[in-house]
Amino acid sequence: MSIAPWSFSKLKAFETCPKQFYHVKILKQYPQEETEAMRYGTDVHLACEEHIRDGKPLPEKYSYVQPSLDALKRIKGDKLCEYELGLTEDLEPCGFKAEDVWFRGIADLIILNKEDNVAWVVDYKTGKSARYADKGQLELMALAVFKHFPEVDTVKGGLLFVVCKQLITDTYTRRPREQAITDKYVNKFQQMVIASDNDVWNAKPSGLCRAWCDVLECAHNGRN
Repeated sequence: MSIAPWSFSKLKAFETCPKQFYHVKILKQYPQEETEAMRYGTDVHLACEEHIRDGKPLPEKYSYVQPSLDALKRIKGDKLCEYELGLTEDLEPCGFKAEDVWFRGIADLIILNKEDNVAWVVDYKTGKSARYADKGQLELMALAVFKHFPEVDTVKGGLLFVVCKQLITDTYTRRPREQAITDKYVNKFQQMVIASDNDVWNAKPSGLCRAWCDVLECAHNGRN
């Protein structure tokens, strides 16, 4: 069983609960149904993409995002929307669908300023609060940008919470952050490999098990 290719969302699902990950992501026993919140997020992402890339006006219902997008448009550099990034196991850049792709990530927006050797990586979030923002996604996207754009020395990452109008940022330099990020996530990936190689997917009980988990095979599910 191959765990690769993997992504930030796949890793987070595993870390949340390996047993749920196994039944949902590996065996695919419980297909995830699209919720209203998920549809809303997809629509907002598309509206932002088309506005930045094509200049298409935002629908009136998303006009609250306009100031944030205007600020992004003012940043110097080429605007790359929904940009697909792939890495091989040797951390070489490759196509998103390449046969040897090991890691995959899609950046909602990359602003590439080759003149100043800087890139912005922005991910749009439609959650109502940035309280539990996880910058791990930005770390991995920064690593992928360093590999795909060797002229970039600094990546400025941002999680843009468009509803609550908060921007969670961090800055990543090629040295020493690149190697630290690599070591961190290679180690995390190895935990998935160990679980797969040994076919051991331990449950990680939490307060969400009884009401929100679909995996009936788990002893912690309140509906079995």
